Amino acid sequence: MNLSVGIVGLPNAGKSTLFNALLKKQVAFAANYPFATIEPNVGIVPVPDARLEKLAEIVENEITSPRGAGLAMTKKVPRVPATVKFVDIAGLVAGASKGEGLGNKFLAHIREVDLICQVTRSFTDPEVIHVAGEVNPQRDEKIIETELILADLQTLEKQPEPFGFAQGKPQGKTTLDDFKRWEVILKLKQELNNGKPAREVVTDPQEIELIRDLHLLTMKLVLQVVNVSENDLQNANAHNAPVPPLTLRGGQGELRENELGHQGIPESSSGQTLKQVQDDNMVVISAKIESELSSLSESEQKEYLESLGLQESGLERLIKKAYERLGLISFLTAGEKEVRAWTITRGTYAPKAAGVIHTDFEKGFIKAEVISFNDFVSLGGWAKAREQGKIRLEGKEYIMQDGDVVDFKINA
Repeated sequence: MNLSVGIVGLPNAGKSTLFNALLKKQVAFAANYPFATIEPNVGIVPVPDARLEKLAEIVENEITSPRGAGLAMTKKVPRVPATVKFVDIAGLVAGASKGEGLGNKFLAHIREVDLICQVTRSFTDPEVIHVAGEVNPQRDEKIIETELILADLQTLEKQPEPFGFAQGKPQGKTTLDDFKRWEVILKLKQELNNGKPAREVVTDPQEIELIRDLHLLTMKLVLQVVNVSENDLQNANAHNAPVPPLTLRGGQGELRENELGHQGIPESSSGQTLKQVQDDNMVVISAKIESELSSLSESEQKEYLESLGLQESGLERLIKKAYERLGLISFLTAGEKEVRAWTITRGTYAPKAAGVIHTDFEKGFIKAEVISFNDFVSLGGWAKAREQGKIRLEGKEYIMQDGDVVDFKINA
């Protein structure tokens, strides 16, 4: 899978700090002044998956061979997680759609990603400059969304009316599909001018296909990431207290006014606990904490998180949520060579999934031996699962499920 996540935000929202923490090293130049990032930085990030360790332990037990008096020699089986590509994109400012700041580069780079990870800052720091003066995550989010809408309107304005549309009859090479496409474009122009993103306007699969070639920015999926202070995150988690005022966007909130440039902001999530907010299309995170965690060993990270009352890092939540928002799931393979999580889109049929491992596997697909992860673990591996008849034989019409442990049978 070549899907990618673009980390987007106003300058100094903390996006480059998050990106560096994702990769556990300094890749993006994070500074306390605007436009430290100009060209996008790209990193391949593993998707946290505790199931791999369990699978590896079972496989290693299965292949253990006797050695001496009661001793055993165990082969270490590699664990290979699924991955997601993250892109740190240049910061955006008001007027980007007209070329302000690095607007043109920003818009070009964001067209190439599949999910927009929109970072807004929700804390003050006298050492970190904010381009708009005061810290206001709702305003920052509105700036980004407005600039994307304005860029899409520019794209739509360039589209010519199909011949014969005014007369109600296709002329020349114009087709009925051209008419349908134009009707979608007209609907988009009206709603985008009312401040509504394209993804909320065009939801019918056939209409989406008609305008796919336009690559509209506001058709892209959005995941909101709110960068809060260490104290806000720790206090909200420790006491299950309300998080600081945040915004609920990415398809979760409704605009209260319709005039573009004067949109209302969706109701604040002030009063919601950290868990409630993160159940929506939003991840609350402290970039500073994540940066500190990235420099620690695994045991030190665990200890630090426990001291904060957290079970997992914000980056783990972010990666998992991005994977989910992209409509991705993982099937698993478990053998002596490796245990591995393979990425597919939800709804993928078994032969197509086999083709992810190797293209020849799709062509030569015969059947798939499938067992759920939980059953595989409880039974103790392939051998015992086969003995108890718990392995299912699935054919070409089987739709893969997240956590399926699979052994594909291929015609050589």
